[in-house]
Amino acid sequence: MKKTLIASAVAAATFSGAALAQESNLPTVYGNIQLAVAHDSVDGGPSSLNHFDNGSTLGVLHDHEIAPGTEGFFKAELHFDADDNNGENDGIYEIDEAYVGVRGDNFGQIWVGKDDSTYETAVTEISEFFEVAVLNIGVDYTTGEGDLIQYRSPSFGGLTLGAGVQINGDVENADKSYPYQLAAIYNVDALELAVAVDSNDNGDNDGENTYGLRASYDMDALRLTGEFHTRKDVGDVYGVMGVYTLGANQFALAYEHAKADNAADTKRDTVTLQALHNVSDNLYVYVEGYLGGGDDIYGYDFEVGDDVGGNTPVSDERSIAAVGATYYF
Repeated sequence: MKKTLIASAVAAATFSGAALAQESNLPTVYGNIQLAVAHDSVDGGPSSLNHFDNGSTLGVLHDHEIAPGTEGFFKAELHFDADDNNGENDGIYEIDEAYVGVRGDNFGQIWVGKDDSTYETAVTEISEFFEVAVLNIGVDYTTGEGDLIQYRSPSFGGLTLGAGVQINGDVENADKSYPYQLAAIYNVDALELAVAVDSNDNGDNDGENTYGLRASYDMDALRLTGEFHTRKDVGDVYGVMGVYTLGANQFALAYEHAKADNAADTKRDTVTLQALHNVSDNLYVYVEGYLGGGDDIYGYDFEVGDDVGGNTPVSDERSIAAVGATYYF
């Protein structure tokens, strides 16, 4: 599920209702329903057609002035299934984001709770961009989105700094740990550069750092982005993406490649295409295509009735075609 467009819409709604919210001190309620249909095919294996919820949410947010130039804020966003009548996840089933914080013109903002992490927001644009995103290649970092204390500085001549620490106590981890993330984002004219690190210190004896680098350039209607992520003894991920906006339409093309640091140097790549149309201020529809390849990385089972012999067959190619719609308010 792509968060960028919906987050921008929520921000716009929040600012447009700021005067009313200040007078009444009522929170802003927002939400979206995301539905999609996807055809998934494994080369040499089975195919499937699935109608599914793609990340529908309901949320509430609020802010208030503590002192001139300083305000407190909170946000709570909950997931629910919009496609099933009788399923395991009837009703609201998961907290997506929940945090409280303080922000000011002079010191930036600090917030506590569950939210997109500092590393994710700084350098993982490509894997977070597309809607269905089943075959997009994720980056290997282990500091999650919960139990976080995060800080983002104001801009110093185009430079913004970010930091976060995850507090893992006895309940979540046999050994206390405090994995951290650091990031720096520099904006100059149409160019944006970002670097980030995740300590991956989660008590799992695999604490090699993950390092990420992103560069993005905006040329009027065209945005170009390139990324590189690396983690010792795990692997490297590369990606490039172009997004072109034409009126109410958006077209995107991305290529991602990963090479695992293992005995076989296992490789994986994905090409993603998207065409998205904004029907109105509250509704958009899209078509996406994914083509994934690699070194026999897609495991599957034969169809019912076939004898798999206790071994899971594998394929080096998988494709997905998806159509979907999102209504948000």
